[in-house]
Amino acid sequence: MTAPVLSVSGLTKDFGAERAVDGLDFSVARGECFGLLGPNGAGKSTTLKMLLGLLRPQGGRIELLGMQIPEDALAARACVGVVPQSDSLDPDFTVEENLLVFARYFGISAKQLRPRLAALLEFAGLAHKRHARIDALSGGMKRRLTLARALVNDPQVLVLDEPTTGLDPQARHLIWDRLRRLLAAGKTILLTTHFMEEAERLCSRVAILDHGRAIASDTPRALIDAQIEPQVIEVSGEGVSEWFRATGGSALAERVELIGDTAFAYCRDAQPLLDSIDARPSLRYLLRRANLEDVFLKLTGRELRD
Repeated sequence: MTAPVLSVSGLTKDFGAERAVDGLDFSVARGECFGLLGPNGAGKSTTLKMLLGLLRPQGGRIELLGMQIPEDALAARACVGVVPQSDSLDPDFTVEENLLVFARYFGISAKQLRPRLAALLEFAGLAHKRHARIDALSGGMKRRLTLARALVNDPQVLVLDEPTTGLDPQARHLIWDRLRRLLAAGKTILLTTHFMEEAERLCSRVAILDHGRAIASDTPRALIDAQIEPQVIEVSGEGVSEWFRATGGSALAERVELIGDTAFAYCRDAQPLLDSIDARPSLRYLLRRANLEDVFLKLTGRELRD
């Protein structure tokens, strides 16, 4: 059996009296995309910083590419590409110059990188922007350049911290396509995201964190099948509260929630519920399959986290 690329066991981190990461265990196999999901404050960013040796844990063990972290963090980071939440591109340089300058951090000279520049820019869809300044790029272009920048050292592992936040659907789909290409090429990806659709599309496995602990971990499909009824009906419109009260106490749905002006009904057979909605012309509804976002909200709650 092949050893995991990343292995984490018993990981803990405190900030004063607050425990940000609490006994975290997970592993990532070579060539897979593993997602760390959780609300704000769940411990995702703290975990990533410890994995990269940027924070020292209180306890636990991290092994990345056969190296112990934080003891061997510098050597491990030479084999890792990182896409942070903010692009941190240098506005004084062109697209090409950003890649050339960043490569120096890995001891890669301009002469060494130039043969790969065209391929990196083509991969990012930025060949036509090679000599453009950063302020001439759209948000999607900047994220693609940041992804290309993370590849200058030809890393074995990519750590992506919310890579598509703030992007429009077209840019998001393009990033997803590029990440699938990297997985097909054998790269390993550790991903944090608030987009459950993104995790469902890209990740072979995910761990859902809350208050520093992993509260669920499996494939997205297995988590959906285990946690949520297969069909979800979102109901809104005038009279939804009355419909919710009538439905919540009936056998029409396994579970019904009223969140603001929308009722969420979880069921195995949607037709009886649809009949009850059709009897109330003022109601509107959306019938859909259960998804990973339903799992996430069930396990972590719907309240805002700041």
